Amino acid sequence: MQGNINKDHKKRAFHRLKIIAGQVQGLANMLEKEKYCVDILNQSLAIQESLKSFEALILENHLLTHIISGKVKDKKSAVKELTTLYRLKNR
Repeated sequence: MQGNINKDHKKRAFHRLKIIAGQVQGLANMLEKEKYCVDILNQSLAIQESLKSFEALILENHLLTHIISGKVKDKKSAVKELTTLYRLKNR
């Protein structure tokens, strides 16, 4: 199945990825400079939150462009996809 990412969602997703890339580089710098462990962990947690925000944006796009729009023909398959994602996320 083709991706079909809405232009606005795509722009916002790339913006978030650039922020995340900067955060990861900052984390690497902190490790290189042997910063305080709790500060490193806080930065890592901030990156995880940024990834969650990115994932929510992509999920929103999927719901709007595939599910709500009716492009998904097999509703059972769509439910299985989303429940699999939910299970993976909550391990």
